[in-house]
Amino acid sequence: MNLGPEATFHRWNPAAVLRISGEDSPSFLQGQFTNDLHKQGIGGAVYGLWLNQKGKVLADSFVLQIAAQEFWVLSYFSPAAVIRERLEAYVIADDVVIEDLTGEMAGLTVFGPADGLPVGARSFPGRRRRESHTEIIFPVSAGAALGPSLGSAAWLSPVEMERRRILAGIPAVPVDIGPADLPNEGGLETEAISYTKGCYLGQEVMARLKSMGKVRRQLARVCGAGQPPQLPAPVFQAGRKVGEVRSVVSEGAGWIGLALVSLLQVRRTDGLSPTAEGAPTIAFIEPA
Repeated sequence: MNLGPEATFHRWNPAAVLRISGEDSPSFLQGQFTNDLHKQGIGGAVYGLWLNQKGKVLADSFVLQIAAQEFWVLSYFSPAAVIRERLEAYVIADDVVIEDLTGEMAGLTVFGPADGLPVGARSFPGRRRRESHTEIIFPVSAGAALGPSLGSAAWLSPVEMERRRILAGIPAVPVDIGPADLPNEGGLETEAISYTKGCYLGQEVMARLKSMGKVRRQLARVCGAGQPPQLPAPVFQAGRKVGEVRSVVSEGAGWIGLALVSLLQVRRTDGLSPTAEGAPTIAFIEPA
C-alpha cells in the first residue's frame, strides 16, 4: 500500500471485529441489523445499528460481506462483547458461528489517495466526517510493514479525529447515542435505518416513529469557553435541566461537543448554562 504526500492517516484499534459465518448467517444478520444487507455484494460494507425490542441503540457497526456465508461486524466504538451478546441472544436453531477477531485486527483511516492494501486487509468507506475517506482493516501482524508505505503522509491524532467527528455532528455509539436513546435522536435514521427491508428487532418502533412524528430530543453541536466539562455534563436553560453534553474536545481557547437536548424545552437562540442558576455560556453551533 502507498499513500501520496497529500494524504493524511490515522491508526486505530477497532472496538469490535466479529466474524459471522455459517449457512444461515445471511438471513440471520438481515433479521437483526437495522440496515439492508442486500445493498452490498461480496466485498461491500453497510453501516447500521443493533437495537433492543424498544428500538433503543445497543451498538452500531459496519457489516462487511467477505464471502457468500461470511461477514465481519466491525465497530469504531461499540464493544465486541455487547454486539456478541446481542447476537447470541437470538441464535436459536440457526447455523451461525460467531468468532471474536477484535484483538487480531487493526485499523487505518485514510483521507486522500491510497494505492493497494496490506496482506489480508479489507477496505470500506468510513464515517469519521462527511467528506469521502477510506477505512482499512488489517491483521495486527501486518502492521509492522505499514511504516514505509505511509511515506510522507501526515499523521492525525486521536484528538484531531474526535474534533472532525464532532464538527461533522456524527454520533459515537454508545457515547453520544446509547441504550437509553433512539436512533432518530442522533440523526441516524437516514444512514443507518432501512424502512423497506422487512422485520428486524426494533423495526416496529422505527416504523411508528416514521409514521407518527418526531422524537423529543436531538443531538446538537455546542461550544463553550475555557476548559471542557467533565462528561456527561448536564446543561440547563431557564433553570431547568434540558439535556447533557456527551462528547467534547478542546478547540482553541474553548471546546466543542455534542449534546443531547430537549426539543420541547430548548430555545437554541438563548444558549445553555452548565448550572441551574448560571448564565448561558454554552452556544449552539448551527449547521453549515
